[in-house]
Amino acid sequence: MVKKHTLLLLACLVWAAAGFNILRIGLSCYPGRVTLWNLLLSAVVFEVFRRFVFGRLVHKHTARILGYEQERQYFWNFFDAPSFAIMAVMMTGGIGLRASGLAPQGFIAVFYSGLGAALLLAGLLFGLRFVRAVRT
Repeated sequence: MVKKHTLLLLACLVWAAAGFNILRIGLSCYPGRVTLWNLLLSAVVFEVFRRFVFGRLVHKHTARILGYEQERQYFWNFFDAPSFAIMAVMMTGGIGLRASGLAPQGFIAVFYSGLGAALLLAGLLFGLRFVRAVRT
């Protein structure tokens, strides 16, 4: 068991690692596809996921974690069950999409870059919340 603020650090590490990996995959598909249009599309994907998915997720999980009455929690409590399910579906879908060859490399470049950057930012925001929690 860990202190509840440590759950924020675990969320930081998991989300940042996932975001970094997805961003890396997206950027690796970008050579030869760097256009203003693709960069703008990546920025739109980033903003949609930042605003409507991961930004809300960071707020929701931070409030849930800091709201635990008991100071010590199991390390897997950095997520709730629906979040574990969402991550599993996203990972399976992303791996399946790339392995099937159904998505063109241009799509992977644009979508994964925006998604990965939003995920990475969510991880960094969890890290910021961790630092704030430790200081108080």
